Order: sequence, then structure tokens, then C-alpha cells
Amino acid sequence: MRQEEARTAQDEARVRILDAAEGLFYGRGIQAVGMDELRAAAGVSLKRLYQCFPAKQDLVEAYLRRRDARWRAALAEYVDAHGEGPEGRVLAVFDRLAEWFAEPDFRGCAFLNSFGELGATSEEVARAAREHKQALVSYLGGLVSDLPSDLPSDLSSGLRVQQRLLLAGQLALLVDGAISAAAVVGEAGAARQARAAAEILLAAARSDGLVG
Repeated sequence: MRQEEARTAQDEARVRILDAAEGLFYGRGIQAVGMDELRAAAGVSLKRLYQCFPAKQDLVEAYLRRRDARWRAALAEYVDAHGEGPEGRVLAVFDRLAEWFAEPDFRGCAFLNSFGELGATSEEVARAAREHKQALVSYLGGLVSDLPSDLPSDLSSGLRVQQRLLLAGQLALLVDGAISAAAVVGEAGAARQARAAAEILLAAARSDGLVG
């Protein structure tokens, strides 16, 4: 029973530490926040902090991995709830961005921010940022693959896949551009502008027969 209680206490402390790390790292930057400040914000002892995360690098990576899972889950949940039809699901991505940009604690992309701080010196941070961006492209690729196609059935399926991957990559660039503009320039309409650009991309895909 004691071992189970100890594990529960460790798990609860880990969650509190990650919650504190997310608020501080995302709000102020990774290098600006020390472990003692994190300990105080999480309400745990320094010993417990290092039991959960032996080094700050371990905590940074855990923070990024958890944020990746949460951010993508929130996006998918919004798209599922608000996207009507295949094209509507693609455009709902940008509606979700607009909602996110309006949140008072919005500070841009945590992964671009962390890569800018530590990507040149931390392979773990660089890998987490790359994998987050790759996962976004993959998600958008899934949305694009649901779009109906007017391409002839005898056209190479490889070509169709290649074209749709290109479209997913273009949409991902619009997402990243909107996030950066909203964070750096304070462009409140960045999501709306990116959505309009996505509509143009979808129209071009329709004219090419990629989208029916």
C-alpha cells in the first residue's frame, strides 16, 4: 500500500510540476525560469522536483511532449465539432486558431519559441519541435485526403498523393504564419487572413481536379 501511495504522490507531483512548467515556460521562456522558481510554483520540494525530473532538460522535453498532445487534441476536437463537410473541416482549423489567438495567455507557438531558444544546443528540443510540426502536417494531410477528387480513376494514385501532400504542407505554412503574425505583430486578424488564403488553395485544387 505504501508503494502505491508513494507512486500516487509522485504522479500528482509530476502533474503539478508540468502544470507550473507549462505556465512559466510558455509565458516567459525556458531559459528565464529556474528550477527553484518552478519548485515554488508547483508547491513541491526541490527533492521531489528532482525525483520527478532529474534535470531541467528532462522537464523541458516532458513539457513540450505534453503540450504537443494537448494542442493537437484540442485542434482535432474543435474541427470534429465545427467542421461541416471535408472543406469545412480544413477551414475549421483556422477558426480554431482565431479562438486560440483571442485567449489572454496566447504567446505564439511553444515549439517555435523553444526551438528559437534552445534548438541549436538541444537535440531533444529540436526533435520535439520537428515532430510537432510533422504531426501537424500529417493531421492536415488526413483532412486533405478526405476531400473528394475529380481526378480520373486511371491517373496515377502516386501523383494524387503527392499533390495532396503538397496541399497539406501549404496549409501548414499558413498555420505557422498565422501563429507567428498573431504573436509577434499582434495581428488579430491573422487567422482570418490565413483562412482566406486556405480558401484560395482549395479553389485552386478544385480547378486542378484534385478536389471535387
